[in-house]
Amino acid sequence: MAEEELAERLKREKEIMDEVFKSIENLSDSETAKEFFSMAENYYKDSSFFFDKKDFLRSFEAIVISWSYIDAGIKAGFFSVPDTLKEYFTS
Repeated sequence: MAEEELAERLKREKEIMDEVFKSIENLSDSETAKEFFSMAENYYKDSSFFFDKKDFLRSFEAIVISWSYIDAGIKAGFFSVPDTLKEYFTS
């Protein structure tokens, strides 16, 4: 994948994750749920950091890891997202 293609793909993924983080609902106050959310949020921020440095590969890795924490958290019952975003998750 060319660098420009990767950057464009990252922009689309970031837009989706922007919406996720604006609308995610925490359903649990457990320490594990808090840790999942914290890890997802930190990787999400890391993705932006790497993107700004034009390190698109690390940015992509970080956003995928963030997505994975949210996806697992939804499956575990820690989080909920609006129906309009559910298509992006496996749970």
